Amino acid sequence: MRRPAIVAALLASCLRVYAESPFVDAASVVPGLTVEMRYAGAHNFVGRRIAGYEAPRCLLTPKAARALAAAQADLASRGYGLKVFDCYRPTRAVADFVAWASDPADTRMKAAFYPAIDKRDLFRLGYIAERSAHSRGSTVDLTLVRLGGNEVDMGTPFDWFGPESAPGWHKLAPAQSTARGVLRAAMIRAGFQPYAQEWWHFTLRGEPHPATAFDLPVR
Repeated sequence: MRRPAIVAALLASCLRVYAESPFVDAASVVPGLTVEMRYAGAHNFVGRRIAGYEAPRCLLTPKAARALAAAQADLASRGYGLKVFDCYRPTRAVADFVAWASDPADTRMKAAFYPAIDKRDLFRLGYIAERSAHSRGSTVDLTLVRLGGNEVDMGTPFDWFGPESAPGWHKLAPAQSTARGVLRAAMIRAGFQPYAQEWWHFTLRGEPHPATAFDLPVR
């Protein structure tokens, strides 16, 4: 093969790799996964669709999706399943959160998501960050559901900004504490690391893109 042809072939190969998404649709990998992508709609702490969420799909790296499938299989033996609220999050969505948090006048969802927290403290308290692990594609926000039924009572809703969302909050009812423990244990066994402030947040250990924040839209 002549040199120009070799160069052209290499460039074409690079373009194909670059064009390929690093993510898979988790619902196609995790049997029975329930998907309710909150930021693709208006039922979230901002109160509207978030930038970058063009479809209600849970996108994850293949490695994270396989680990989530393992957690789903583990929980199924106990009569539970998983429901995801957020997966991969584009950096433009993170920027949208930051812009919202910088506007003290927009508190329309305060009663539902952060009634006891001053919006100005959301960064300091760690509920909103200027960089998100979700943008690396191996972090999920999720809860338990009963197989063939409804969500399990976890003590707070998803995205409740307050100390009650910490996994070991001391004022939980016994059933709520047990439910959080079941979710946490299954996710840890599957290879995920929990987050100290949010019972629903887990990041894959040994994630494939630990230093890359993606901005591909969810579509």
